[in-house]
Amino acid sequence: MKKRLYKIEQGKKLDGVCGGIAEYFDIDPTLVRLGWILFTACAGSGIIAYIIAAIVMPKKSDVI
Repeated sequence: MKKRLYKIEQGKKLDGVCGGIAEYFDIDPTLVRLGWILFTACAGSGIIAYIIAAIVMPKKSDVI
């Protein structure tokens, strides 16, 4: 089966974007969330990237 990027619905914190990215790369969601916080704190564009990802990425139930 082809890997798909989607937002998770179980265990999400805000909209499930970081959890979906973590499942796609098969890593711990906490690491992705910490990376996103660092990216936001250093570059400032992490918030905009998260909002865009939340709008563009489908939910897991819509993909499967």
